[in-house]
Amino acid sequence: MTIRNPVEWGVDQFKHAALAFETAGRVGRRTLDTLHSPPPDIRRITLADLRDVLAKGIDDFTAFRTDVIFVCGFYPLAGLVLARLTFGYNLLPLVFPLASGFALIGPFVAVGLNEMSRRREAGREVTWADAIVVVRVPAFGAIVILGLLLMGLFLLWLLAAWAIYAITLGPVPPASVGSFLRDVFTTDAGWIMIGAGVGVGFLFALLTLAISVVSFPLLLDKDAGVDTAIMTSVRVVITNPGPMAGWGLIVAGGIVLGSIPLFLGLIVVMPVLGHATWHLYREVVH
Repeated sequence: MTIRNPVEWGVDQFKHAALAFETAGRVGRRTLDTLHSPPPDIRRITLADLRDVLAKGIDDFTAFRTDVIFVCGFYPLAGLVLARLTFGYNLLPLVFPLASGFALIGPFVAVGLNEMSRRREAGREVTWADAIVVVRVPAFGAIVILGLLLMGLFLLWLLAAWAIYAITLGPVPPASVGSFLRDVFTTDAGWIMIGAGVGVGFLFALLTLAISVVSFPLLLDKDAGVDTAIMTSVRVVITNPGPMAGWGLIVAGGIVLGSIPLFLGLIVVMPVLGHATWHLYREVVH
């Protein structure tokens, strides 16, 4: 082991920083250059195609087994941490919005799973490490921008959920879990909060579905701009309203079921949905 002097160490750090800035600059220029790229063709599908999409997603999950579980284990861990923070800081009314928020940020955090399915479909060897090679794809800058957009929607959803609680049952935090549940299900204000929350949450989910249902797989697969990816996703929803509504219900139902047992079910639900999203993209975009 060689101990370098501070000057040598400082020069190395400067070189690393310069390389990072250069890489970021290339990514930024690439993101700008691909704006307004030609849109791909859209194909009509049926509800029956969703069954095949899910079957392929399950097949990918089964094939990768512990590799995928290792990659996706942070989902339930993150959920447990969020729940603990919620109870610890009297933010109990945000437990459900936090859990349902997985549907808003899910397309972004599942992009690594899309990549694994893409590689398997191409007949290439796949390991869990392939989930992070998305940082090397040409459209990585566009992926980050779209991910930040979804994170922004997630934060807006939390603000909206807290505002709904403050107007109905708040603004004082609940004294306990029991009193909160009692107020939610046995008072008019509680039912108003449920109705308003479901309605506003539906709008957020619909917007997220429209802009991201195939956006991330498209950015992995083609040299497309972020605007083209978003508009293609919107076109997919408009062209296939029935199947896309069915897909939205599948995602929502899967996340609800996966969240019930302390978020542990997300270990299976999220990988299956992540892999299936790639196959959904392959069905509708050409």
